[in-house]
Formats: sequence, C-alpha cells, structure tokens
Amino acid sequence: MAERSRQEVAPDKQASVLTGRAIFGATIGNMLEFYDFITYSFFAIQIGHAFFPVRSAFTGLMLSLATFGAGFVTRPIGGFVIGAYSDRAGRRPAMILSFAMMGGAIVVLALTPPYAAIGVAAPVVAILARMVQGFSLGGEVGPTTAYLMEAAATHRRGLSVSWQPASQQIAATAGALVGLVLSEVMSGAALDAYGWRIAFLIGATTLPFGLWLRSRLPETLHVPEAGSARTSGGRLRIASANARVLILGLLILASGTIITYVTNYMTTYAEDTLHVAADLAFATTVVSNGVGIAAALYGGWLADRAGRWPVMVWPQLAALLLTYPVFVWIVEARSAWALLGGFGVLSLIGSVPYSAFFVALAEGLPKSIRGGAFATVYAVAIASFGGTAQLVVTWLIHATGSALAPAWYMLFATAVGLAAMAMMRATAPAKLRA
Repeated sequence: MAERSRQEVAPDKQASVLTGRAIFGATIGNMLEFYDFITYSFFAIQIGHAFFPVRSAFTGLMLSLATFGAGFVTRPIGGFVIGAYSDRAGRRPAMILSFAMMGGAIVVLALTPPYAAIGVAAPVVAILARMVQGFSLGGEVGPTTAYLMEAAATHRRGLSVSWQPASQQIAATAGALVGLVLSEVMSGAALDAYGWRIAFLIGATTLPFGLWLRSRLPETLHVPEAGSARTSGGRLRIASANARVLILGLLILASGTIITYVTNYMTTYAEDTLHVAADLAFATTVVSNGVGIAAALYGGWLADRAGRWPVMVWPQLAALLLTYPVFVWIVEARSAWALLGGFGVLSLIGSVPYSAFFVALAEGLPKSIRGGAFATVYAVAIASFGGTAQLVVTWLIHATGSALAPAWYMLFATAVGLAAMAMMRATAPAKLRA
C-alpha cells in the first residue's frame, strides 16, 4: 500500500515529475523505432549484401526490404498484446517490456554473422529479429501516449503528448546524420562489412539508459482522471461502444502514416526523380525534420489553448490547399530555395494537426482500454500504409512518368485525414466543462 501511494499520485501533482527526464523516458522507445527505420533504409543495400548474397543487386535489395517489411506484419499483434497488458498491469511495465524487446532485437540483428559465415541461418535470424522488433514496436506507441497524457496536468496534455510525434522527427534526423557521417568516413567495403552494424549498435546503446529511465517512471493507470467516464463490461464491449472514435482514429492515423513515410522518402525523391545533388537532398530532409519538430511541439502547445478540433482541422485544410502548388514549385524550380522552402512549409503545416490529434484520440478513449486500443489502431495503420507508402510513390512515379506523383498520394491522404478530423468531437477538459 505504501508503495502504491508513493508511485501513484494525483494527476496535477504528477505534472511536477513530468520533466525532461520523464518525457525522455516515455518517448525514448519511439525515438529508437524511428532511428532504426531511417538506419535500415539508409543501409538497406549493405544489409542485403550481408544476409542475401545473390547475384543480382536488385534481388538482394528487394530481399533486404522484404526483411524490413516482415516487422510490419507483427505490429498489430504486438499492439493488441502489449497494449492490453498496459491496461491491466500498468503503463510502466508495458513500456519496459516493449523497449527491452525492441533493443534486444536490434542488438541481435547488428551482431548476426553474415550468410558467408553461417549460411541460411543468417537471413532466418535476421527475419526473426525484425518480427520480434515489429511486435515490440506495435506495443510501444499506445502505452507511451497514454502515459504522457495521464501523467500531465490537464491544461498541459497537448504539449506533453506532442513529444510523441516530435520524438519521431528527432530520431529520424539523428538516424540520417549517423548514416551520413558513416558513409563519409568509411569506405564502401567497410560499410558493407561492418559499418551498418555500427549504426545499429549506436542506437542500441540507449537500451540500458532507457530501461533505467522507464523503471523509475511513476505509474498512472490507477490514478483518478478528471472528466473520465466510468466504464463497465469487457474490453470488447467497451471498444464496440467507442467504435466511432476508433474508426476515425484509424483513418487519421492512416493519413498521417502516409504523409510521414512519403516525407521520409524525400531524400531519395530529390536525388532520383529531381536529380539534385546528394548534399542538397540530405539538407532538405534535415530542414524538413527540424521544422517538423518545432511544428509538432507548437501544435501540442496550441491545442492546450485553442482546443483540439480547430488545431486539427484548420492546419490540415491549409495542407490540403498548399500541397499541390508547393510540389509544382519544387518540380519546376528544382533549386535549393524551392526544395528547402517548399518541403519546410509542408512539414510545418503538416505536423501541427497531428499533435492535437494524438491527445484527442487518447482523451477520447476510456482509460480501461486506452493503451490497447490506441496501440492496436496505430499498429494497424502503420502495418497497412507505412510499409507500402514508399512503394506506392515509386510505382506512381514509374507508371505516370510524373514527378508530381507524390503530391497526388499526399493529397489523397490529407483529404481523408481532414474529413475524419472534422468529425472528431471535442475532448479537451476545458472545452467539455464549457
């Protein structure tokens, strides 16, 4: 009893412990996820050489990308299992479990000997590691988003939860920088042999520190929550009663996933389609991610002051109106100013609404199913649309011959997200009391 009273404190008092260390502890798993995503994308060719020594370079690359995609298959399973665990045992143990599995899988992948050393066991271990990692990643976002919302004071929930999408941008930038530095200081042979492993192990160094941080987080599951409705019945019955918010959440997350993964494709797009210099293509990604970090935090801050609905809808409408003209400018100009300014603008207006949405979805779900429902919906969206977004864009460019193809896909995703956001109900405690 004494332990429970020490760990579970009132929400407004918990805001005093939701400092930088607590926020970092909650989001470090999300950071590792996106760091791993960028690192794998950056070194997909080298990973293919290590585990799939086939004669065709294209076949090796496709097998490497298929191994990466294997992790998406197990995400919904992990979202359901680990998310439900967070609703029963608590946010903290679920976050510790997902982070331990995630970090362990990265270490296994980085240390697995190549095909030349252990034969077919190499690709088998690599695929299994990716599947375990996908399982853990599926259960990462739901419990951590629930924790960030529940641990914050009610008037700071938006800013607290905005660290979830902001952490993705931070990690993506870090992964790109590590990949760039290694590719600059190491020879091609060294990158093939062990350079890509170094990149993964750099990310894995966060494992002991992250586990220590998460083990010290106060639990929030059993803390009374202002404005939270009482629920009764089984998880399936409660989820059915909240089907509307779950369906809208899935549509919005699918929209955001497509936009995020297409944006992460911009370095390749700038080089292969627009034929600009590699350093300018990389600078475009860094600027876009940097703007996205600031915009995500600003969106959360604004959602605490203006409410969730207007911060979702109006910036999303602006993104819908500006995406195509900005792409036309980029494709026709193909200059540094157009690339940096254009993608910077799209990142700015595109990041703001999703911070407000993250907190709106968390608030709109009953606490008894919040971790599991959020995790499952998020994992299904990522598995269905994240793993295919860049393939769809590449196919559209090839099939149409138009450099504007990414804009069409982003417009479709933005329109779907806008329609779903417009149907979301007010969830901010201040708005509900008004």
